Parts: sequence; C-alpha cells; structure tokens
Amino acid sequence: MTYHQRTSARGEYHLQENQRVVESVTLAEKYRQLKSLTVDLAYYDPKGLARSSQIKYTVNLAHAKSVFRFACHNNECVRGDFDLSELLSKGVAARQTTVVGEMCCQGWRSKTTIDSVPCHNLLRYKLTLAY
Repeated sequence: MTYHQRTSARGEYHLQENQRVVESVTLAEKYRQLKSLTVDLAYYDPKGLARSSQIKYTVNLAHAKSVFRFACHNNECVRGDFDLSELLSKGVAARQTTVVGEMCCQGWRSKTTIDSVPCHNLLRYKLTLAY
C-alpha cells in the first residue's frame, strides 16, 4: 500500500521558496565587495506594538544564500514571509553601511482565511554592511 503525504498550501509555498534559496549563489559570490553583514531582526504583531522575538547575528557570507529571506513567525501564515534580497542588493549597490526599515508580511493569517484575512505581521530590520 502506498501512502501519499498531502502537502498544505503553507508547505507547498515553503518547498518552492526553499528551492529558490538552494538554487541561489552565496552572498560571497554575489557581493564580492561585501566583507561582513550583521542582521538585527525584530518580529512584531500587525499593529507593531507587541514584539514576539528578536534575532541578531553575523552572517557567514561564504554559506548564506543570496535569496535572503526569513520566515514569518505566524505558524499558520500562508504564502507570507519576508524577503530582504532586494533591499540587500540595493544597499550593496549604493555601498550603504546600514539598511533599516520595516516590512509587512503579505501572506494570509491562516489556511482558512486565504483571500480574506491578511497576516500583516511586521518585521523591523537593520542590516549592517562592511566593505
């Protein structure tokens, strides 16, 4: 007997996004002038008042991929997450030393609210770049 694992909309999206990451070149390959990158991320609720977590780390440029994305902290979110690839690319192109901003999750709150209730969790980020 063969069992087929059903893939959820969230699971399918993550498989596609993970494939995009795996197929991308490393940050060291894409941005040869970049010597170091420190990332400071803070996850907030949609109103931006309650912080659910904060992460700060120094990126290993030789191993981190140039599709630079982070998961939404809402475990039920479908087709959301935060892709900082373009922001990083623009920052490096302009030789900025700091890229700061806020991004709103464009996914759906849960599989039962697709097309009706957006996730809208917030990610506040600070990228510190050195050349």
